[in-house]
Amino acid sequence: MADKEDKNPENITGAFYVDSQCIDCDLCRETAPNNFTREEDEGYSYVYKQPENDDEREQCIEAMEGCPVEAIGEDGED
Repeated sequence: MADKEDKNPENITGAFYVDSQCIDCDLCRETAPNNFTREEDEGYSYVYKQPENDDEREQCIEAMEGCPVEAIGEDGED
């Protein structure tokens, strides 16, 4: 389970985030490319844009549910 106290610093404020457990597997970036991107120097993902419509929200939820290390969280802070 993702820890909102351990969010990667690049995450934009909002409901979805990625924490430091991220292993840079690329699943979230492939599943929700409009919302997740990669921190190139350190090699992990973060949320650069919160979902703005139902399709993006569904993709973020799919990425969260598919994350192999449960590094994606949704804390409801829209």
